[in-house]
Amino acid sequence: MKKVRLGIIGVGSQGGFYADLLVEGKIENMDLGAICSSSPEKEILCKEKYPNVPFYRNYIEMLESGNVDAVITCTPHYTHPVIGINALKRDIHLLVEKPAGVYAKQVKELNKMAEAKPELTFGMMFNQRTNALYQKIKKVIDNGEIGNIRRTNWIITTWWRPQAYFDDSDWRATWQGEGGGVLINQAAHQLDLLQWICGMPKKVFANVKYGYQRDISVEDEVTTVLDYGNGATGVFITCTHDLIGTDRFEILGDKGKIIVDNSKTVTIKRLNESETKINKNMDSDEIAAVVQGKDLSYLYKEEKLEFESVWGEQHIAVLENFAANILEGVPLLAPGSDGINSVELANAIYLSSWLGEEVEIPVDKDLFFEELNKKIIDEKRSNKKTD
Repeated sequence: MKKVRLGIIGVGSQGGFYADLLVEGKIENMDLGAICSSSPEKEILCKEKYPNVPFYRNYIEMLESGNVDAVITCTPHYTHPVIGINALKRDIHLLVEKPAGVYAKQVKELNKMAEAKPELTFGMMFNQRTNALYQKIKKVIDNGEIGNIRRTNWIITTWWRPQAYFDDSDWRATWQGEGGGVLINQAAHQLDLLQWICGMPKKVFANVKYGYQRDISVEDEVTTVLDYGNGATGVFITCTHDLIGTDRFEILGDKGKIIVDNSKTVTIKRLNESETKINKNMDSDEIAAVVQGKDLSYLYKEEKLEFESVWGEQHIAVLENFAANILEGVPLLAPGSDGINSVELANAIYLSSWLGEEVEIPVDKDLFFEELNKKIIDEKRSNKKTD
Protein backbone atom coordinates (compact mmCIF):
# COMPACT_ATOMS: atom_id res chain seq x y z
CA MET A 1 0.00 0.00 0.00
CA LYS A 2 1.49 3.34 -1.11
CA LYS A 3 -1.34 5.54 0.14
CA VAL A 4 -4.21 4.95 2.51
CA ARG A 5 -7.64 5.25 0.88
CA LEU A 6 -9.84 6.86 3.51
CA GLY A 7 -13.60 6.51 3.50
CA ILE A 8 -15.59 9.27 5.19
CA ILE A 9 -18.81 8.19 6.86
CA GLY A 10 -21.02 11.23 7.40
CA VAL A 11 -20.70 14.44 5.40
CA GLY A 12 -21.59 17.23 7.78
CA SER A 13 -19.24 20.13 8.44
CA GLN A 14 -16.49 17.86 9.80
CA GLY A 15 -16.77 15.14 7.16
CA GLY A 16 -16.85 17.76 4.43
CA PHE A 17 -13.78 19.41 5.92
CA TYR A 18 -11.83 16.15 5.78
CA ALA A 19 -13.00 15.47 2.23
CA ASP A 20 -11.72 18.86 1.10
CA LEU A 21 -8.36 18.32 2.79
CA LEU A 22 -7.96 14.99 1.01
CA VAL A 23 -8.97 16.07 -2.50
CA GLU A 24 -6.72 19.12 -2.15
CA GLY A 25 -3.79 16.80 -1.40
CA LYS A 26 -3.12 18.23 2.04
CA ILE A 27 -2.82 14.86 3.80
CA GLU A 28 0.45 13.05 3.20
CA ASN A 29 0.10 9.40 2.18
CA MET A 30 -3.71 9.52 2.16
CA ASP A 31 -6.37 9.80 -0.56
CA LEU A 32 -10.14 10.11 -0.46
CA GLY A 33 -11.37 6.60 -1.24
CA ALA A 34 -15.14 7.02 -0.86
CA ILE A 35 -17.88 9.02 0.84
CA CYS A 36 -21.00 7.79 2.61
CA SER A 37 -24.13 9.63 3.70
CA SER A 38 -27.76 8.60 4.08
CA SER A 39 -28.88 12.08 3.01
CA PRO A 40 -30.14 12.45 -0.61
CA GLU A 41 -29.19 16.13 -0.49
CA LYS A 42 -25.62 15.28 0.53
CA GLU A 43 -25.44 12.70 -2.26
CA ILE A 44 -26.27 15.35 -4.87
CA LEU A 45 -23.78 17.77 -3.31
CA CYS A 46 -20.96 15.21 -3.11
CA LYS A 47 -21.44 13.93 -6.66
CA GLU A 48 -21.18 17.52 -7.90
CA LYS A 49 -18.21 18.42 -5.72
CA TYR A 50 -16.30 15.11 -5.85
CA PRO A 51 -17.42 13.54 -9.17
CA ASN A 52 -14.61 10.99 -9.24
CA VAL A 53 -15.12 9.73 -5.69
CA PRO A 54 -17.44 6.72 -5.11
CA PHE A 55 -20.52 7.62 -3.06
CA TYR A 56 -22.53 5.25 -0.87
CA ARG A 57 -25.83 5.62 0.95
CA ASN A 58 -25.06 2.59 3.13
CA TYR A 59 -21.77 2.45 5.05
CA ILE A 60 -21.68 -1.37 5.07
CA GLU A 61 -21.63 -1.28 1.27
CA MET A 62 -18.71 1.15 1.48
CA LEU A 63 -16.83 -1.09 3.90
CA GLU A 64 -17.28 -4.07 1.56
CA SER A 65 -16.65 -2.16 -1.69
CA GLY A 66 -12.89 -2.59 -1.83
CA ASN A 67 -12.54 1.18 -2.30
CA VAL A 68 -11.36 1.99 1.21
CA ASP A 69 -8.53 0.83 3.46
CA ALA A 70 -9.67 2.90 6.44
CA VAL A 71 -12.67 4.96 7.55
CA ILE A 72 -13.38 7.90 9.82
CA THR A 73 -16.70 8.23 11.65
CA CYS A 74 -18.24 11.70 11.24
CA THR A 75 -21.69 10.62 12.38
CA PRO A 76 -23.83 11.15 15.52
CA HIS A 77 -22.06 10.09 18.72
CA TYR A 78 -24.16 7.01 19.42
CA THR A 79 -23.16 5.46 16.10
CA HIS A 80 -19.39 5.68 16.52
CA PRO A 81 -18.92 2.33 18.32
CA VAL A 82 -21.40 0.51 16.05
CA ILE A 83 -19.75 1.73 12.86
CA GLY A 84 -16.32 1.10 14.34
CA ILE A 85 -17.09 -2.50 15.23
CA ASN A 86 -18.45 -3.17 11.74
CA ALA A 87 -15.35 -1.64 10.16
CA LEU A 88 -12.93 -3.68 12.25
CA LYS A 89 -14.90 -6.86 11.59
CA ARG A 90 -14.22 -6.28 7.89
CA ASP A 91 -10.51 -5.60 8.43
CA ILE A 92 -10.82 -1.87 7.78
CA HIS A 93 -8.58 0.49 9.75
CA LEU A 94 -10.55 2.84 11.98
CA LEU A 95 -10.28 6.49 13.04
CA VAL A 96 -13.06 7.64 15.38
CA GLU A 97 -14.17 11.25 15.77
CA LYS A 98 -14.57 12.41 19.37
CA PRO A 99 -16.21 11.20 21.46
CA ALA A 100 -15.64 7.46 21.12
CA GLY A 101 -19.29 7.03 22.09
CA VAL A 102 -21.89 8.23 24.54
CA TYR A 103 -21.64 5.53 27.20
CA ALA A 104 -18.62 3.50 28.31
CA LYS A 105 -20.43 0.17 28.08
CA GLN A 106 -20.70 0.59 24.32
CA VAL A 107 -17.15 1.92 23.90
CA LYS A 108 -15.81 -1.05 25.85
CA GLU A 109 -17.32 -3.34 23.19
CA LEU A 110 -15.51 -1.36 20.49
CA ASN A 111 -12.21 -1.63 22.36
CA LYS A 112 -12.72 -5.37 22.78
CA MET A 113 -13.18 -5.79 19.03
CA ALA A 114 -10.04 -3.72 18.40
CA GLU A 115 -8.05 -5.91 20.79
CA ALA A 116 -9.09 -8.91 18.72
CA LYS A 117 -7.71 -7.17 15.60
CA PRO A 118 -4.23 -6.00 16.64
CA GLU A 119 -3.07 -5.90 13.03
CA LEU A 120 -5.48 -3.02 12.34
CA THR A 121 -4.87 0.62 13.18
CA PHE A 122 -7.41 2.05 15.63
CA GLY A 123 -7.13 5.74 16.42
CA MET A 124 -9.07 8.67 17.89
CA MET A 125 -9.41 12.15 16.40
CA PHE A 126 -8.10 13.84 19.55
CA ASN A 127 -6.52 16.61 17.52
CA GLN A 128 -5.62 18.68 20.59
CA ARG A 129 -2.99 16.07 21.46
CA THR A 130 -0.98 17.38 18.50
CA ASN A 131 -1.02 20.88 19.98
CA ALA A 132 2.60 21.74 20.85
CA LEU A 133 1.39 23.56 23.98
CA TYR A 134 -0.22 20.49 25.53
CA GLN A 135 2.61 18.25 24.38
CA LYS A 136 5.00 20.59 26.20
CA ILE A 137 3.17 20.53 29.53
CA LYS A 138 2.69 16.76 29.36
CA LYS A 139 6.44 16.39 28.86
CA VAL A 140 7.15 18.72 31.81
CA ILE A 141 4.89 16.66 34.06
CA ASP A 142 6.10 13.28 32.79
CA ASN A 143 9.69 14.39 33.42
CA GLY A 144 8.84 15.27 37.02
CA GLU A 145 9.78 18.93 36.57
CA ILE A 146 6.97 20.16 38.84
CA GLY A 147 6.96 17.03 41.00
CA ASN A 148 3.89 15.14 42.10
CA ILE A 149 0.56 16.73 41.20
CA ARG A 150 -1.34 18.16 44.15
CA ARG A 151 -4.19 19.95 42.42
CA THR A 152 -5.65 20.62 38.97
CA ASN A 153 -8.05 23.42 38.02
CA TRP A 154 -9.51 23.91 34.54
CA ILE A 155 -12.08 26.57 33.77
CA ILE A 156 -13.08 26.17 30.14
CA THR A 157 -16.14 28.33 29.49
CA THR A 158 -15.24 29.48 25.97
CA TRP A 159 -17.97 27.26 24.49
CA TRP A 160 -20.65 29.97 24.25
CA ARG A 161 -23.53 28.88 22.04
CA PRO A 162 -26.75 30.86 21.38
CA GLN A 163 -30.20 29.26 21.43
CA ALA A 164 -30.31 29.31 17.63
CA TYR A 165 -27.36 26.89 17.56
CA PHE A 166 -29.36 24.35 19.58
CA ASP A 167 -32.54 24.97 17.57
CA ASP A 168 -30.74 24.31 14.27
CA SER A 169 -31.29 20.53 14.39
CA ASP A 170 -33.77 18.29 16.18
CA TRP A 171 -31.02 15.93 17.35
CA ARG A 172 -28.74 18.61 18.76
CA ALA A 173 -28.47 18.98 22.55
CA THR A 174 -30.74 16.02 23.26
CA TRP A 175 -30.22 12.81 25.21
CA GLN A 176 -31.66 10.80 22.37
CA GLY A 177 -29.71 12.51 19.58
CA GLU A 178 -26.34 13.61 20.99
CA GLY A 179 -26.31 11.82 24.32
CA GLY A 180 -25.51 14.97 26.27
CA GLY A 181 -24.52 18.60 26.04
CA VAL A 182 -21.33 20.53 26.68
CA LEU A 183 -19.50 17.57 28.23
CA ILE A 184 -20.00 15.16 25.37
CA ASN A 185 -19.98 17.66 22.52
CA GLN A 186 -17.83 20.72 23.20
CA ALA A 187 -15.59 19.88 26.19
CA ALA A 188 -14.74 16.30 25.19
CA HIS A 189 -11.29 17.47 24.06
CA GLN A 190 -10.54 19.03 27.45
CA LEU A 191 -11.67 15.89 29.28
CA ASP A 192 -9.27 13.88 27.14
CA LEU A 193 -6.40 16.33 27.67
CA LEU A 194 -7.04 16.46 31.41
CA GLN A 195 -6.70 12.70 31.88
CA TRP A 196 -3.93 12.39 29.23
CA ILE A 197 -1.78 14.97 31.00
CA CYS A 198 -2.72 14.51 34.66
CA GLY A 199 -4.10 10.98 34.85
CA MET A 200 -7.60 9.70 35.52
CA PRO A 201 -9.28 10.70 38.77
CA LYS A 202 -10.56 7.92 41.01
CA LYS A 203 -13.77 9.69 42.07
CA VAL A 204 -15.89 12.69 41.05
CA PHE A 205 -18.58 14.76 42.67
CA ALA A 206 -20.51 16.95 40.26
CA ASN A 207 -22.98 19.80 40.26
CA VAL A 208 -24.51 19.81 36.78
CA LYS A 209 -27.34 22.03 35.56
CA TYR A 210 -29.59 20.94 32.73
CA GLY A 211 -31.31 23.55 30.59
CA TYR A 212 -29.99 26.19 32.97
CA GLN A 213 -29.61 29.12 30.56
CA ARG A 214 -30.73 27.47 27.32
CA ASP A 215 -33.98 25.74 26.39
CA ILE A 216 -32.47 22.27 26.13
CA SER A 217 -32.84 19.05 28.09
CA VAL A 218 -29.11 18.35 28.43
CA GLU A 219 -26.43 20.15 30.43
CA ASP A 220 -25.18 23.67 29.77
CA GLU A 221 -23.35 24.20 33.12
CA VAL A 222 -20.91 21.84 34.88
CA THR A 223 -18.83 22.12 38.05
CA THR A 224 -16.99 18.96 39.08
CA VAL A 225 -14.66 18.13 41.97
CA LEU A 226 -12.06 15.48 41.12
CA ASP A 227 -10.37 13.12 43.56
CA TYR A 228 -7.22 11.46 42.24
CA GLY A 229 -7.08 8.95 45.08
CA ASN A 230 -3.65 9.98 46.37
CA GLY A 231 -4.61 13.21 48.13
CA ALA A 232 -4.56 15.28 44.94
CA THR A 233 -7.79 17.03 43.97
CA GLY A 234 -9.10 19.03 41.04
CA VAL A 235 -11.93 21.15 39.74
CA PHE A 236 -13.32 21.11 36.20
CA ILE A 237 -15.76 23.83 35.13
CA THR A 238 -17.41 24.28 31.74
CA CYS A 239 -20.56 25.83 30.28
CA THR A 240 -22.14 27.15 27.07
CA HIS A 241 -23.63 30.43 28.36
CA ASP A 242 -20.52 32.51 29.21
CA LEU A 243 -20.31 35.04 26.38
CA ILE A 244 -16.98 36.40 27.60
CA GLY A 245 -15.50 32.98 28.37
CA THR A 246 -12.42 31.83 30.28
CA ASP A 247 -9.85 29.19 29.38
CA ARG A 248 -7.40 28.74 32.25
CA PHE A 249 -5.72 25.47 33.20
CA GLU A 250 -3.57 25.25 36.34
CA ILE A 251 -1.57 22.26 37.52
CA LEU A 252 0.05 22.52 40.94
CA GLY A 253 2.87 20.15 41.86
CA ASP A 254 5.07 19.90 44.94
CA LYS A 255 7.97 21.30 42.88
CA GLY A 256 6.19 23.97 40.86
CA LYS A 257 3.18 25.07 38.91
CA ILE A 258 1.96 25.23 35.32
CA ILE A 259 -0.52 27.91 34.21
CA VAL A 260 -2.11 27.80 30.75
CA ASP A 261 -4.11 30.80 29.54
CA ASN A 262 -6.40 30.67 26.49
CA SER A 263 -4.60 27.55 25.22
CA LYS A 264 -1.87 29.89 23.94
CA THR A 265 0.35 31.00 26.83
CA VAL A 266 2.12 28.65 29.23
CA THR A 267 3.82 29.83 32.39
CA ILE A 268 5.97 27.23 34.15
CA LYS A 269 7.23 28.05 37.65
CA ARG A 270 9.81 25.58 38.92
CA LEU A 271 10.64 25.74 42.62
CA ASN A 272 14.33 25.74 43.59
CA GLU A 273 13.45 23.05 46.12
CA SER A 274 10.26 21.12 46.76
CA GLU A 275 7.55 22.97 48.67
CA THR A 276 7.93 20.34 51.39
CA LYS A 277 11.59 21.24 51.93
CA ILE A 278 10.97 24.98 51.73
CA ASN A 279 8.20 24.65 54.30
CA LYS A 280 10.41 22.56 56.60
CA ASN A 281 13.53 24.72 56.40
CA MET A 282 12.13 28.27 56.51
CA ASP A 283 13.43 30.15 59.54
CA SER A 284 11.54 32.62 61.74
CA ASP A 285 12.86 35.72 59.96
CA GLU A 286 11.75 34.38 56.57
CA ILE A 287 8.37 33.43 58.00
CA ALA A 288 7.92 36.95 59.37
CA ALA A 289 8.78 38.36 55.95
CA VAL A 290 6.21 36.07 54.33
CA VAL A 291 3.53 37.18 56.78
CA GLN A 292 4.38 40.79 55.91
CA GLY A 293 3.79 40.07 52.21
CA LYS A 294 7.35 39.54 50.94
CA ASP A 295 7.62 38.57 47.27
CA LEU A 296 8.41 34.85 47.08
CA SER A 297 9.58 34.82 43.46
CA TYR A 298 13.18 34.25 44.63
CA LEU A 299 12.12 30.70 45.50
CA TYR A 300 11.37 29.68 41.90
CA LYS A 301 12.40 30.17 38.28
CA GLU A 302 9.79 31.21 35.75
CA GLU A 303 9.54 30.25 32.09
CA LYS A 304 6.88 31.75 29.82
CA LEU A 305 6.09 30.35 26.38
CA GLU A 306 3.73 31.43 23.60
CA PHE A 307 2.17 28.99 21.16
CA GLU A 308 0.25 29.64 17.98
CA SER A 309 -2.20 27.05 16.75
CA VAL A 310 -3.92 27.27 13.36
CA TRP A 311 -7.30 25.55 13.25
CA GLY A 312 -7.18 22.57 10.92
CA GLU A 313 -3.46 21.88 11.18
CA GLN A 314 -4.04 19.65 14.19
CA HIS A 315 -6.60 17.57 12.26
CA ILE A 316 -4.10 17.21 9.42
CA ALA A 317 -1.46 16.04 11.90
CA VAL A 318 -3.76 13.33 13.29
CA LEU A 319 -4.71 12.10 9.80
CA GLU A 320 -1.07 11.98 8.72
CA ASN A 321 -0.08 10.18 11.91
CA PHE A 322 -2.91 7.68 11.35
CA ALA A 323 -1.69 7.01 7.80
CA ALA A 324 1.92 6.71 8.99
CA ASN A 325 0.90 4.11 11.55
CA ILE A 326 -0.82 2.03 8.88
CA LEU A 327 2.01 2.31 6.36
CA GLU A 328 5.12 2.45 8.58
CA GLY A 329 4.10 1.51 12.11
CA VAL A 330 4.72 5.01 13.49
CA PRO A 331 3.21 5.19 17.03
CA LEU A 332 -0.24 6.73 17.26
CA LEU A 333 -0.63 10.10 18.96
CA ALA A 334 -4.11 9.11 20.10
CA PRO A 335 -4.71 5.33 20.22
CA GLY A 336 -8.34 4.36 19.86
CA SER A 337 -8.29 2.52 23.17
CA ASP A 338 -7.79 5.90 24.91
CA GLY A 339 -11.21 7.06 23.75
CA ILE A 340 -12.98 5.33 26.61
CA ASN A 341 -11.22 7.48 29.24
CA SER A 342 -12.96 10.77 28.45
CA VAL A 343 -16.27 8.90 28.03
CA GLU A 344 -15.77 7.28 31.46
CA LEU A 345 -15.06 10.69 32.96
CA ALA A 346 -18.12 12.28 31.37
CA ASN A 347 -20.29 9.31 32.42
CA ALA A 348 -19.07 9.65 36.00
CA ILE A 349 -19.88 13.37 36.06
CA TYR A 350 -23.39 12.76 34.75
CA LEU A 351 -24.02 9.86 37.12
CA SER A 352 -22.79 11.84 40.13
CA SER A 353 -25.21 14.66 39.33
CA TRP A 354 -28.12 12.27 38.73
CA LEU A 355 -27.54 10.34 41.96
CA GLY A 356 -26.46 13.36 44.01
CA GLU A 357 -23.40 11.57 45.34
CA GLU A 358 -19.72 10.96 44.73
CA VAL A 359 -19.09 8.37 42.02
CA GLU A 360 -16.09 6.10 41.56
CA ILE A 361 -14.26 5.61 38.25
CA PRO A 362 -14.67 3.34 36.37
CA VAL A 363 -18.40 3.84 36.62
CA ASP A 364 -21.00 1.13 37.00
CA LYS A 365 -21.61 0.86 33.26
CA ASP A 366 -24.96 -0.90 33.54
CA LEU A 367 -26.23 1.66 36.05
CA PHE A 368 -25.17 4.57 33.85
CA PHE A 369 -26.86 3.02 30.81
CA GLU A 370 -30.04 2.53 32.84
CA GLU A 371 -30.04 6.14 34.06
CA LEU A 372 -29.29 7.47 30.57
CA ASN A 373 -32.30 5.62 29.19
CA LYS A 374 -34.44 7.22 31.90
CA LYS A 375 -33.29 10.63 30.66
CA ILE A 376 -34.21 9.72 27.09
CA ILE A 377 -37.68 8.59 28.18
CA ASP A 378 -38.21 11.72 30.29
CA GLU A 379 -37.07 13.87 27.37
CA LYS A 380 -39.68 12.31 25.09
CA ARG A 381 -42.40 12.87 27.69
CA SER A 382 -41.43 16.50 28.27
CA ASN A 383 -42.05 17.47 24.63
CA LYS A 384 -38.62 19.00 24.42
CA LYS A 385 -36.64 18.48 21.23
CA THR A 386 -36.86 14.84 20.17
CA ASP A 387 -37.23 12.96 16.91
